[in-house]
Formats: sequence, C-alpha cells, structure tokens
Amino acid sequence: MALKSFVLTIVIMALVTSISYASDPSPLQDFCVAINDPKSHVMVNGRFCKNPEHVTADDFFTSGLNMPGNASNQFGVTGVSANINSLPGINTLGISLARIDYPPHALNSFHTNPRASEILVVLEGTLYVGFVTSTSAPNVKNRLFSKILHPGDAFVFPMGLIHFQLNVGKTKAVAFSAFGGQSPGLNIITNALFGSHPPINDDILAKAFQIDKKIVDYIQSQYQWDNY
Repeated sequence: MALKSFVLTIVIMALVTSISYASDPSPLQDFCVAINDPKSHVMVNGRFCKNPEHVTADDFFTSGLNMPGNASNQFGVTGVSANINSLPGINTLGISLARIDYPPHALNSFHTNPRASEILVVLEGTLYVGFVTSTSAPNVKNRLFSKILHPGDAFVFPMGLIHFQLNVGKTKAVAFSAFGGQSPGLNIITNALFGSHPPINDDILAKAFQIDKKIVDYIQSQYQWDNY
C-alpha cells in the first residue's frame, strides 16, 4: 500500500510539473532583449540577449499598430504583429500582440496557436468567433463555443484549440489579440492539410474526409499558400 501511494504521488507530481511547463518558461532575469549577435554570452529562449548596458527604451517600443498590416491571406484578413521580431524587448516575457483587420465577410479561418492562449478584443465592426474543444475521453464530442462580438467585447481562445473569426457585418472590423507567449505560432488547418510541402498523399486525405481524390486535388490547388 505504501509503495502504491508513493508511485501515485510521483505520477501526480510529474503531471503537475508537465502542466507547469506547458507555456513559456519563467524569465531568469528582469529582461533579455533579443539580439542577433553570436558573440553574446547569454542566450535565453533561443535568442541571444543584448548586453543590459546597451539596452535602450527603443528595445521595448514598436509602432504601426494604428494601421492595417500589409500581409494578407486568401481569406482577406490582414495582420500586423508586435512579437519578438518587431519588439525584441519581449523576449522571455511570455507576451505578444497582433492587430487583425477584416474586410466585410472576411474570414480568419480555422487555425490554432500551438504555444499560447489568446484573448481578442473588438475595436470596430462585428465578428462571429468561436473555438472547438478537443475530445478528452471516449464518447465525448467536440463542442463549439461561439459568440457574436461588438466593439468593446472580448473573447478567449484556449491554447492549441481550433478557432476562427468571421466578419458578419457590412463594414470592416478591427480587433486586437493578446497572446500568453512571445511566439504563439500559427497553424491554419486547411493550409496544413491541403497545402503542406510535400503534399499529404491523396489517398489519406480522401479517406479522412470521405471524398473523391479528384476533389482532393482541386482543394489542394486552392491552398498552395504559406501559413502567415
């Protein structure tokens, strides 16, 4: 009995430890401004740290979030991010930000952020948003949680779950998303399945979606885009 209790305690501790490390690691110092300098002696979270004596306020500053981004996807959505590439001072801090612009009827299609949870707040327009849960046990169905958002409304997307946003208004919509990670990642489901390099075998996709391989070929031709 004592041995079983000991083993159970070890298992619980292992699970708690794994959960505690399921996000960005805690900072080891006040800050670590990212710098592409191989001569630096400190590297945290995969990026070299600038000598603290050389850090300035500009390392913690970025601009341009008042304007739509230039990068767009095939669904009409444009985005601009404040992440480690444009704001090196957030390295190790476990945060990032993005502005997303949606023309009328534009869709931020089904995607996941594999390394961070997200909270989205609408500044302008009307969005229909939602996420789908995973199946954690037998006979447990995927559940859809969705909501219509208006200016001032916010919605949370848990880390790793499939989610989306659709502009259901007649005018453009603008939203800001804050992430609990400096590099949340982005995996657009349709692009991943039908636009991977090299492509996934037709037989696998046809069987998974219960469709003809000719349909698979057509869909693949529509998704030769990179995840943005």
